[in-house]
Amino acid sequence: MTDRRTELAKNLAAVEERIASACAAVGRERDEVTLIVVTKTYPASDVRLLHELGVRHVAENRDQDAAPKAAACADLNLRWHFVGQLQTNKVRSVASYADVVQSVDRPKLVSALSAAAVRAERELGCLIQVALDAESGRQGERGGVAPDGIEELAAAVAGSPGLRLDGLMTVAPLAGPYAGRQQAAFERLMEFSSSLRAAHPAANMVSAGMSADLEQAVAAGATHVRVGTAVLGVRPRLG
Repeated sequence: MTDRRTELAKNLAAVEERIASACAAVGRERDEVTLIVVTKTYPASDVRLLHELGVRHVAENRDQDAAPKAAACADLNLRWHFVGQLQTNKVRSVASYADVVQSVDRPKLVSALSAAAVRAERELGCLIQVALDAESGRQGERGGVAPDGIEELAAAVAGSPGLRLDGLMTVAPLAGPYAGRQQAAFERLMEFSSSLRAAHPAANMVSAGMSADLEQAVAAGATHVRVGTAVLGVRPRLG
């Protein structure tokens, strides 16, 4: 365990240096960017070590892994982010532990999250997941609503009991006009964020960037970066 703690501490320090350097390069303060460590496929023991090392935001993308992990770490001061594509039959479970759901991309999911949050007597933060590779009325390959659907979905979240509209999220697309152009993709997301904040001033969270492209996300103006591999190591193959 001591070896694992040392490994995580070294990796965290390297990621921290990358974020700090990226902020300095564009004249941003380091505290403008929050690190979310994506702990999917790794055990609760790693989450506990990360907490010891100062991490306060962790993310998961599968409820069947996240629910028991969150329960095992319920004594820790952590904010749990759900970042995966979310089926409505998993919403009740996710609403019991997640503080923020970053993958809201359809009205049916908004309704289900609202009902679950009210039932659990909790307030859930919600990010609209934007698919920059999606055509009007369609979803992206990795989930997310097409850009022209942001406004309607945001209004639905803002008007739903138990939900709080926190902002936008995207994953750098693998296809379409922004494929291989991460910074351009993230800058486009920032434009959508500006438009959103005109109607919803408190929805100022912008979640973008992962291990490979966090610098581009910071340069574009992201408030949160989601880093897994660079902190925890290369994940074992599933199945």
